[in-house]
Amino acid sequence: MRLVFSLLSAAIMAALLFVRTPALLQDPDSWWHIRVGLDMLATRTVPTVDSYSHTFAGQPWIAKEWLSQVLLALAYKGAGWNGVALITAAAISLTVFLLAWQLGETLKPSLAMALALCLALLSTFVFTARPHVFTLPIIVAWTACLFRSAGAGRPSGIELLGLLWLWTNLHASFTLGFVIAAFAGLDVLIRYRLTRPRLLAQWCIFGALCPLVSLINPYGLKAILATFSVVGSNEAVPLITEWRPFNASATPLNEAALLLMVLGLLVSGLRVRLAPALFLLFALHLYLAHERFVYVFFLLAPLVLAAQVAEQFPAVSIRAWMMEQRDGLERFLLGHHRLVSGASIALIIGAGVALAGGPAVEPDQKTSAKDALAFAAQRGLTGPVLNSYDFGGTLIFHGVKTFIDGRTDQLFLNGFTQADNAMGRSTGKPLLETQLRKYGIDWALLSAADSRIPFFDELPGWTRAYSDRYAAIYTRSR
Repeated sequence: MRLVFSLLSAAIMAALLFVRTPALLQDPDSWWHIRVGLDMLATRTVPTVDSYSHTFAGQPWIAKEWLSQVLLALAYKGAGWNGVALITAAAISLTVFLLAWQLGETLKPSLAMALALCLALLSTFVFTARPHVFTLPIIVAWTACLFRSAGAGRPSGIELLGLLWLWTNLHASFTLGFVIAAFAGLDVLIRYRLTRPRLLAQWCIFGALCPLVSLINPYGLKAILATFSVVGSNEAVPLITEWRPFNASATPLNEAALLLMVLGLLVSGLRVRLAPALFLLFALHLYLAHERFVYVFFLLAPLVLAAQVAEQFPAVSIRAWMMEQRDGLERFLLGHHRLVSGASIALIIGAGVALAGGPAVEPDQKTSAKDALAFAAQRGLTGPVLNSYDFGGTLIFHGVKTFIDGRTDQLFLNGFTQADNAMGRSTGKPLLETQLRKYGIDWALLSAADSRIPFFDELPGWTRAYSDRYAAIYTRSR
C-alpha cells in the first residue's frame, strides 16, 4: 500500500507537470545553465574564468553546478526544450514519490500521499529547469534518513556520503547538508548524552567526513567557499526576486499553510524534541529570509516531525492503520495493487513520452527575447551590449557577451549590480550615461518593463531600433 500510494503521488504530480509544462521553462537562468553545459560537453573541460560577459571577462568564475548543467545540456541536445522540461518534471516527480514514501514510514499511506502532494504544490516556486531541481530528491532522502537514524539510535549510514557527493556536484546548496547532519547529530547527543560514546563517535566521524567528501569535485575547496559568497555580503541578494524575504501578499496559499501549521502545533499539544524544533526554526528562518528556500521548510519540516506525530497521535500512524479494517478505496487498491501500480507507472511514462515527443515547447519571450534577438541578428548588431538582467541568460545561450546576467553569486559585484539597479531610478540617467561610456556600449536590449527605457528615449545619439510587447532594442549612432 505504501508503494502504491507513493506511485500514485508521483503519477499525479507527473500529470500536473505535463499540463503546466511551460511554467517549468520560465526562469531566465535556464538559458545560461544549458549553454555552460553544452560548452563543457564540447570542450571536455570545466570553466575557471568568465568568458560569457564583456564586463567581467577573464575574472575568476567556476561552474560549481557543473553536473546539473551537463544533464540539462544533454536533455537539450536530445529533445530540445521538451527534453529540458522532461528531465525537470522527472526530478520533481521523483521528489514527490520519495516524500510520500518517507512520510509513509510512520504515517498512514493515504495521509502520506495527500501530504506529499500538498507540500509539493506549496513548493512550486522552485519547480523550474535549473540545477537545484536535481537536488530535491537528494535533500528529501538525506533528511529523512539522518533523522530516522538519530531517532532509532543508529549511526548514520555511510552510503549517505554518496548522496552528498552527488549533491556537491549538482548544486551549491550542498553545504545545507552539513547543517541538516548537525541537527540530526544534535538529536543523538540530546537523546543519549554520553551514555553511548561509540554512537556519538560514529556520528562525529560522519560529520567530519561530510566536508571531506564534498571536496571531491572539479574545483575542490573553491566549490565550498563559493557557496558562502551569497550568504555573506553579496550586494545582489536584496535585488533578486528569489532571494527576497517571504511575501505573504504574493503567496497567500503559503501564508495560509504556515498559519495552519502554527495553529496545529498550538492546539494539538504536540511535543517536539529540542533538535527537531531547532531545525524547524532554522528551516522557517531560511524561508522567511529568502523565498527560494520554500522547499527547505515545506518539504523537510514535515519529514522531521512525522515520527513524533505518529507516536503521539496513533490514529494517523502506520501502526494503527495496519490494524484497522480497510475502507472501500483501500480494499480496491489492495485487490488491484498490480493494476494500480502499473497504471501509475504507465501514466508517468506516458506523460514523459508525450512531453518528449509532443509539440515543441520553449520559454516565452519574457526571458527569450526571441523576436528581438532575431532582429539584432538580421541587423548585424555587434559590440558591447547593455541588457536587462532577465535577458542575460538568453544572450549567453546565443553567444552574445552580456553586460549582466544571473551569475551574481560570483560576478557583477563590487558595486556593479547596485549601479545597474541605480540606473533605473528616477535620478539614474547620469549614471546610465557614465556606464554607457565606461563600457563602450554599442546597443541595448531591454525588457519592456525596464525603467531605463525613458532615459534611452531622451539620450542624444541613441535610437529605438526595435520594440515589441516584450523587449526594446536601442542602437547608438556612429
